[in-house]
Amino acid sequence: MSVSYVELKKKADENFIERHNGVTREAEIAKALQVIGEKSVADLIEKIVPSDIHQRTALKLPAPISEAECLAELRGLARSNPVMRDYIGQGYYKAVTPPVILRNLLENPAWYTAYTPYQPEISQGRLEALINYQTVISDLTGLPFANASLLDEATAGAEAVTLAKRKAQNSSQAVFVSDLCHPQTIDVIKARCEPLGLSVTVASLAQAVENEYFCVVLQYPATDGSVADYSGLIEKLKEKQTLIATATDLSALTLLPSPGEIGADIAFGSSQRFGVPLGFGGPHAAFFAVRDEFKRDMPGRMVGLSTDAHGRKAYRLALQTREQHIRREKATSNICTAQVLLAVIAGMYAVYHGAEGLKEIALRTHLLARITAQGLKKAGFALRSEIFFDTFILQTGEKTAHFLAEAVKRGVNFRKFSETEIGISLDEACDERDTRKIWEVFGVNADFTELANAIKGSALPERRSAFLTHPVFSAYHSETELMRYMRRLADKDLALDRTMIPLGSCTMKLNAAAEMIPVTLPGFGDIHPFRPLDQVPGYLKMIEDLEDSLCEVTGFDAMSLQPNSGAAGEYAGLCAIRAYQQANGQGARDICLIPTSAHGTNPASAVMAGLRTVAVACDADGNIDKADLQAKIDANREALSCLMITYPSTHGVYETGIKEICEAVHHAGGQVYMDGANMNAQVALTSPGLIGADVCHLNLHKTFCIPHGGGGPGVGPIGVRKHLAPYLPGHFHLKDAPARHKRIGAPNAAAPFGSASILPIPYAYIRMTGATGLKRATEIAILNANYIAKRLEGFYEILYKGENGYVAHECIIDTRPLKESAGVTVEDIAKRLIDFGFHAPTMSWPVAGTLMIEPTESEALAELDRFCDAMIAIKKEVEEIESGAVAVANSPLRHAPHTAEALIDGELPYSREKAVYPVKSLRANKYFPPVSRVDNAYGDRNLFCACPPVDGF
Repeated sequence: MSVSYVELKKKADENFIERHNGVTREAEIAKALQVIGEKSVADLIEKIVPSDIHQRTALKLPAPISEAECLAELRGLARSNPVMRDYIGQGYYKAVTPPVILRNLLENPAWYTAYTPYQPEISQGRLEALINYQTVISDLTGLPFANASLLDEATAGAEAVTLAKRKAQNSSQAVFVSDLCHPQTIDVIKARCEPLGLSVTVASLAQAVENEYFCVVLQYPATDGSVADYSGLIEKLKEKQTLIATATDLSALTLLPSPGEIGADIAFGSSQRFGVPLGFGGPHAAFFAVRDEFKRDMPGRMVGLSTDAHGRKAYRLALQTREQHIRREKATSNICTAQVLLAVIAGMYAVYHGAEGLKEIALRTHLLARITAQGLKKAGFALRSEIFFDTFILQTGEKTAHFLAEAVKRGVNFRKFSETEIGISLDEACDERDTRKIWEVFGVNADFTELANAIKGSALPERRSAFLTHPVFSAYHSETELMRYMRRLADKDLALDRTMIPLGSCTMKLNAAAEMIPVTLPGFGDIHPFRPLDQVPGYLKMIEDLEDSLCEVTGFDAMSLQPNSGAAGEYAGLCAIRAYQQANGQGARDICLIPTSAHGTNPASAVMAGLRTVAVACDADGNIDKADLQAKIDANREALSCLMITYPSTHGVYETGIKEICEAVHHAGGQVYMDGANMNAQVALTSPGLIGADVCHLNLHKTFCIPHGGGGPGVGPIGVRKHLAPYLPGHFHLKDAPARHKRIGAPNAAAPFGSASILPIPYAYIRMTGATGLKRATEIAILNANYIAKRLEGFYEILYKGENGYVAHECIIDTRPLKESAGVTVEDIAKRLIDFGFHAPTMSWPVAGTLMIEPTESEALAELDRFCDAMIAIKKEVEEIESGAVAVANSPLRHAPHTAEALIDGELPYSREKAVYPVKSLRANKYFPPVSRVDNAYGDRNLFCACPPVDGF
């Protein structure tokens, strides 16, 4: 065998590319090309990507490296973040993730590769886990309705304020925020209120009754750790028809009276300390709970209880008509996601420990904090407050800087609360050694045992209401039982580890194990987001390299990784445009043009950013109607702020006039915002910068391999041209940062770098693919989509195609004619696909009554064929109805999906084999859904969003 080491090493370094792509062998590519009707992938791409935006030069990225080398590199970066003990608090605490949850949930692809539970029949496991979480939040906050989580505590605070404004009982345009709320929460609330014209007063709570406010936001316990009885103040505020939003702490609430008991209308906070790693700021699941009157106005998603076609109880996403794709500019929020994976972890943490276990953890933390504080007091130090849960403020006077420096020398970080005060926060991971280390910094040598024996019980106001009384919170306290419970739930669901999930616009591609492993490394997971930046060189190196790579991919000059969802990225990008225009005397520009086909979050984000939206029509091919666009530009020329556009189009086609469109907007003085949802069809073939956009958000949970996690986490960074770079999201923690991280834009998230702990995933993806691999991934994604379109076009109409008859990376099949000819709905087809072992494609969007299919580059040809065979088999079942051989009411399409129980207990108008084995290959690997078709309308009419009574389920 005549081959050199250099050749073999290059092949090894590029091995990941072959592992990532599903169609890699020449014979498979040739077969796909034959079906499509092209001689080569290059020829196909030439006919699809418009020549004026086709990028001919290779991306300037480092050469790809192997999985082993990438893991070694990331381990090195993690190790370069020094091991420190963080007592900074401020809403972030070291959490102990039970190993059974770490291994069987956080590191389990059955959980992290699942998609948002829009198809409830194949999502019962994660929906049950989420309703457990909602029950935890509702019980602990004392408020009857909780959602399935929001992005982080600070943005949840902003959502609380806007919800309060919608439900305001007085005419005030002002919100009062306690100066004892966490600084990051105050900053994000102020930033969110400014474009909405709401004034924000930040002051001592005693001043809250002096004027009229539609809402008062307070922290309980406060950011300085103090615990006060707010019930009297809240009574006075209620007399002024003021709504109360309470930021709070789940662990503290196991001991303290709940927000509901003291009169709060809304409670929010972070569930991070329930088993979720610090991760330099995220991802963490924010919780949000409201009183009964507000349940239908709550932002985000909520899991509810309904029934299936056979009357059995079944979970589903409740109030789905709140989805922003439907409400558009009338949306109550642009939130279109949740932090599902992290919420599930927090819920399982509560299931594992139960009420008594959580109380014991909280009391242990509280007692250790009191012991630590008492030792310091005996040495002559004074406390700001004597009543606290886990955080106290030490009066350190002119020696503050000295003590902070001494702490760092000993591997300890405290919070610099002021020039004369130090904050110290303890957590469940702390023990006697931590207390002695803290004492050592201050030169204290107290008797720990004596203090521990003297200090007993809680010194806090006592909670009297019970919580977590449902049997689920007392049934799984052994590792064996919890392991089996999580396995049972995972087995109910379809995730990417079991089948192709062909969701258009959502890009459910491989989340490689080598990309996931670094996420839970201590050097990434155990880092507090407000550590001094000189202690996180590994994180900063990874972040800077990733920013540089994403700038190269997008053709932009600067990047911010702070937004922690795609919708948050949209909002941040529009805020950057607005800030730039205001700084240049163009503050009157407030019109945002948005195609009617756009993601529903686009108009919702525009309204949040203080913009007025004007819809632009699409033509018969799904492209922007250029004549209508020009008319809208001319009509709004002086007020035009920007155009929001998705590319390739929302309909899955490369529009040929995209550069002309961007130039028209620029000529009128506007900016171009590009939605990066379809970036998987751009990478290395074109770019937002080349096309003419000024700003674009990226969905790292789509194109760059961060897994969807059952509906979250995500990361939605924004890239911008040079003129917008200063207006990227800022953050108070970055005021002393290197120049490249300093921004003057409005903060978009609680943490300076958003969901930083999952950034190793896209970093690893880019390092292991390099320029060649990224381009190949895009090409194969386009090849696969066109292969499916060609295989299905004789059976279904492909709704939109480009000039040469091809689609981009996704295709839309029109099922509306089947409703006319056979009474078969798009939902019938979606549910029947479950019997074939598939998650349905994106349903009824962007066109009602259609299916949008995106295979991605990660699926093998055999899986693509299996999907096409299923769709063809379904079409034949439709033809049986059309011919009159079968009535639609007696068709398996109408009764799908079929559960094993229904086959045993029920009578079917067709054979059991036809029901569950419509193709022979299913006999080797059959998935049975746990419930039959779920009744959505029933669930919305009868809203029930907590763990159901045992006798009712």
